[in-house]
Amino acid sequence: MSIFDGHIHSPFCPHGSTDSFEKYIEQAINIGYKKMTFTEHAPLPNTFTDPVPLKDSAMEMNNLDRYINQLNKLKFQYKDHIQIHIGLEVDYIEGFERETKDLLNNWGNALDDSILSVHFLKCPNNQFICLDYSPASFEDLVHQFSSIQDVYKSYYRTVQMSIDSDLGHFKPKRIGHFTLVRKFQKLFPRTFDDSQLIEDILMKLGELHYSIDVNGAGLFKPYCKELYPPIRWVRKAIEMNIPIVYGSDAHQSDQLGQGLSQICKEIDLSNL
Repeated sequence: MSIFDGHIHSPFCPHGSTDSFEKYIEQAINIGYKKMTFTEHAPLPNTFTDPVPLKDSAMEMNNLDRYINQLNKLKFQYKDHIQIHIGLEVDYIEGFERETKDLLNNWGNALDDSILSVHFLKCPNNQFICLDYSPASFEDLVHQFSSIQDVYKSYYRTVQMSIDSDLGHFKPKRIGHFTLVRKFQKLFPRTFDDSQLIEDILMKLGELHYSIDVNGAGLFKPYCKELYPPIRWVRKAIEMNIPIVYGSDAHQSDQLGQGLSQICKEIDLSNL
């Protein structure tokens, strides 16, 4: 099977490992990857304050040029062994669309492939919280929104906004881990069914011919233990002719391939 991993981080991730690009690439070749996309967290807008304690959610703007230049050299160096794509994981942040569009307009020509994700939710008091940072941050969201159900509704609403947003010609057309709100579901269990919220996202993706990141990382999160999105929704996406792309969401080289065997037990990726 020809393996394509479309969601990989790098040594430029301030909250990841210091594993070199070469270590990621050699590991990918050993696993049997034929194609991989590095999708480092894109620099956040200058006017946005990173809400996590260490302010380490994303790559600094002054590193972006170096990130791209290093990957361009490695694309050539490894061209006979693996196809390497240069990408970003771009944050959709409500109210910061203009700055995000400017970033993509300025750098889009240098990118091969990217992902659009939601990590930050705007609370009723206009404060932003990173929903997947920690159980404490998720608990803070529940307090701000008054219920777990309202957190879920806000998250999926924001994902809908990201899909609808005008981010210009270089806007990513693949939505990252769109059930990320479930990361701490074993600590904050649902007493409601979020199926319709998920189905609404899929309907919107189908209308606009976007693809989804089938993300293996959730399987290894102790309070999640499922794919983002779960297999039943991956199957639903395939039924709706929505393209799917496997993503390890690796933040260190030994996480490459995470979840891939479980996905392949359920889904024949060779036909996609």
